[in-house]
Amino acid sequence: MTDATTTPKLLEGWTTPFAVPPFAETQPADFPPAFDAAFARHTQQIETIATNAEPATFENTVVAMERTGRDLRRVAAMFYNLTGAHTNDDIKAIERDLAPRMAAHYNAITSNAELFARIDTVNTAVQSGDVTLDGEDARLLERTHLGFTRAGAALPDDKKARLGEIKSRLAELGTTFSQNVLADEAAYELPLEAPADLEGLPQFVIDAAASAAEERGSDASHVVTLSRSLIEPFLMFSTRRDLREQAFKAWTLRGANNNANDNREIVAEILKLRQERAELLGYETFAHFKLEDSMAETPERVSDLLMTVWAPAVTRANEETQVLEDAARADGANIELAAWDWRFYAEKVRREKYDLDEAEVKPFFALDNMIDAAFETANRLFGLSFTERTDLDLYHPDVRAWDVTDADGNHVGLFLGDYFARASKRSGAWMSAYRGQRNLDESVRPIIVNVSNFAKAPAGQPTLLSFDDARTLFHEFGHALHGLLSNVTYPSLAGTSVARDFVELPSQLYEHWLETDEILTKYATHHETGAPMPAALREKLTAARNFNQGFATVEYLSSALVDLAFHSDAAALSEDPIAFQARVLKSIDMPSAIVMRHATPHFLHVFAGDGYSCGYYSYMWSEVLDADAFTAFEETGDVFNPALADRLRAFIYGAGGLRKESDAYIAFRGRMPDVTGLLEKRGLADAA
Repeated sequence: MTDATTTPKLLEGWTTPFAVPPFAETQPADFPPAFDAAFARHTQQIETIATNAEPATFENTVVAMERTGRDLRRVAAMFYNLTGAHTNDDIKAIERDLAPRMAAHYNAITSNAELFARIDTVNTAVQSGDVTLDGEDARLLERTHLGFTRAGAALPDDKKARLGEIKSRLAELGTTFSQNVLADEAAYELPLEAPADLEGLPQFVIDAAASAAEERGSDASHVVTLSRSLIEPFLMFSTRRDLREQAFKAWTLRGANNNANDNREIVAEILKLRQERAELLGYETFAHFKLEDSMAETPERVSDLLMTVWAPAVTRANEETQVLEDAARADGANIELAAWDWRFYAEKVRREKYDLDEAEVKPFFALDNMIDAAFETANRLFGLSFTERTDLDLYHPDVRAWDVTDADGNHVGLFLGDYFARASKRSGAWMSAYRGQRNLDESVRPIIVNVSNFAKAPAGQPTLLSFDDARTLFHEFGHALHGLLSNVTYPSLAGTSVARDFVELPSQLYEHWLETDEILTKYATHHETGAPMPAALREKLTAARNFNQGFATVEYLSSALVDLAFHSDAAALSEDPIAFQARVLKSIDMPSAIVMRHATPHFLHVFAGDGYSCGYYSYMWSEVLDADAFTAFEETGDVFNPALADRLRAFIYGAGGLRKESDAYIAFRGRMPDVTGLLEKRGLADAA
């Protein structure tokens, strides 16, 4: 424990530019004493509010709580960003120790009877009309009171205690789940040493495999890792079916290898504890508990949306299967199409049908150009400018930073980009914050980071992206703008503090601008010649937009449906998770040559924490919104329509959780959408 008379250096004022975390001066050993002191300070701050002798008011209770815990949020943001983006054995050990402590700390706050009594008093006064709150104040009270009740604040003491035990154990299990997946990913590499191992691979894949080998210090000259940006093009181009099978099985068996990193027992325990948590709070299932505070509201509404899209998606996927099997036979391969064959033959068919080759497209999607394209889109929509800063000591040499300013030159925030795969980083792509925005007492601007896992080109060469990679970059930058443009008073309502099935709207909507003529014409230029992408190639890219959409929709929807079933079907509590997964997939007629995008033992969205548990459907729920929202721009004849962009910023990107999500969307669009736009966007309308 920390000496109470000393201040751990991580809790001292950060004198770095923009008050960026002092990465260069910080060692893993600095975190435990900082957390000890931050926990103690936060506990004392909460106790002061809870025992205040003055009658409870909105200002001395709810607003006072918003002023607490700043030290803890600051050090936690630094630490937990590192656990995902640049971890090591020391950080992992601290993370395992910290997980139950963090859960217990926040459970102690929501279990504080005196504190909740004060919050409840304020809420009752407002509900009865004795006190009037407007706008953001009313929303803060509503969300605070609801958050406490959903955390068990109104339960009797024995149930509160059990709920606290469950939360602590779930935190431990989620951390272990995540670390197990990362361990399997970091341990695996498929060496490509003989010339025959490289057969069929275009130069950009060979270069990426060489770069991965160098980054890992491998004995092999080229390796395939489990980074999606490397393994997917390998599966797409390698003519070695045996190697495709090896790589694919390693990719899909993360967390299920009968080793120390096996996650299957962890999943079973997580599901039981989540169900017990829901029952303690009075809900039939965890799905009912989780979805109550979402736009969807009920498991039935989620299921209805997913199954409405599932039927046409399977129809299209079955059609695609036949086409790919025909292509395999035409290629002289008398095989039954397997999952490790899909991407290989899909790329062949795409080349034949659209005369479109991924290797032909990638030279026009240099990473630096796509970063600039995302920035220009933000400039044209919201008046933002980005100035790169090279004077900051960040947590890895690959990380870049930009000072973001508005049209008047005012500082909006700091944006960090961490784009390349490495063994110290978990897979996937995400947005996070090192500091959130608030206007309470002072204007504090955010520090936002995008983390990706693009395959890094060899030194001296530009990193080239696939079109899907470029979409991922735009997607995550949409999340970043949701954090950067936040302009609210209270930290609890800032940035991405919205319902899970609304949080993907800003990111998925932003993807649309990548495909516009205005952006592609300027930024899809050849990395060697600078020549713009030929109109014919752009037309082929557009024509092929919905190619393979049956596959893409099925691999996503199957994951969402299994997630929903795990948290709403009682059988999941007594059945082996893998057997349950298989039974759910069989019940929905899952095509045999397609697998879930995220199989259960490495389904980080769902089991590495509580964020997307029973919430993976959110991407599709938000897609209904984003398809309609971009149509609004198209209907004006100007995809950068200033008036509409102003509304988009006011009610979506800059508004945080100021209002109910459906009200926010209606304020922007004037109405709620239906599923028609989504089916049309995915090219599935004629299969419905």
